[in-house]
Amino acid sequence: MTRSPAWVIGGGSGIGEAAAHALARAGRHVIVSGRREAHLARVVAAVRAAGGSASAAVVDVRDAVDVASTAAAVAHEHGPIGVLVYSAGTNVPDRFWGGLDPVDVSSVMDANLHGAVRAVHAVLPAMRERGEGRLVLVSSWAAWRYSPGAGAAYSMSKNALGVLAETLNAEEGPGGVTATHLCPGEVATDILDTRPSPPTAEARALMLRPDDIGEAVAWVAGLPPRVCVNELVVTPAANSSYA
Repeated sequence: MTRSPAWVIGGGSGIGEAAAHALARAGRHVIVSGRREAHLARVVAAVRAAGGSASAAVVDVRDAVDVASTAAAVAHEHGPIGVLVYSAGTNVPDRFWGGLDPVDVSSVMDANLHGAVRAVHAVLPAMRERGEGRLVLVSSWAAWRYSPGAGAAYSMSKNALGVLAETLNAEEGPGGVTATHLCPGEVATDILDTRPSPPTAEARALMLRPDDIGEAVAWVAGLPPRVCVNELVVTPAANSSYA
């Protein structure tokens, strides 16, 4: 059975990269997107070397026209997009109210939330028309439980992804399009380096791996259309109940 393609935004590293590999192993053609062309090319080459099917599409999630035109080009070349994985995201080191700059808040919201809205808006009409589609919004534990270290901008943006998923499921679920608010605990990715005090190698060794979340994405994407996973929380066993 030929599966519809998956578009992974933020697929050049971390969780997005792992999701691209997992979806390709599940038999989907994966379109890997992000701003860094060299990173995308590396991921595509690795997927293909492992026997999967992948291609790259550079996109800037801050630009609504770019997102829409990229979605249209992907669908034209590879067929209707069946799965959207939104894994783009960022944070800032100076994230607490004592030094938080409103410009930084806007930047984080634009990448983490507004970019997701642009991507959903770009693929939703075709999914609705087909009566089938899966939207996976990679969020955070900080959207599920208050996490002081995440900072205001990151926490606000990720909490809003949960609301985005709820509204999509309420309005589009009966028509076959479902969304998952995916909330990982600590994952050993490059975003950890944006923390005011990046974790040690010993601390990172106890965290989830990107592949753990990539497999979760592929599992959600592979479920029958009648199934909606509204929210999925995944944490490292070594620290499954954060303070």
